[in-house]
Amino acid sequence: MEDDDFLKHNNIIIENITPNEKQARLKITDSSLNPYGIVHGLIFALGDTIMGLTCKNTGRKAVTLDANISFLKPGKGKFLIASSMVIKIGKTTSVLSAEIADDNNNIVAVMQATYYFID
Repeated sequence: MEDDDFLKHNNIIIENITPNEKQARLKITDSSLNPYGIVHGLIFALGDTIMGLTCKNTGRKAVTLDANISFLKPGKGKFLIASSMVIKIGKTTSVLSAEIADDNNNIVAVMQATYYFID
């Protein structure tokens, strides 16, 4: 994933992808902020990225079928970190959740998504 242009452009660093831990970090920069001075759209991208990589960790290719996000607090600070959890892995689809927190461990958003296996 070190050569992924999307991750590099958006300052997303994959920290842990193991069977028990999946985490990605977003370094907040001026270009990460919306006009109100908070991270917004990149929170969704961070959550979708870590859930997608969790699916990929199964050895299969998947695309997002649908996703929901609840923004709980403003995305502020030096970084955001996302962790994911598998709810169900099926034959053709999987359901995952993600939690996105700031650098003070405040949960700023929660997500749930369904992924479709394309292979």
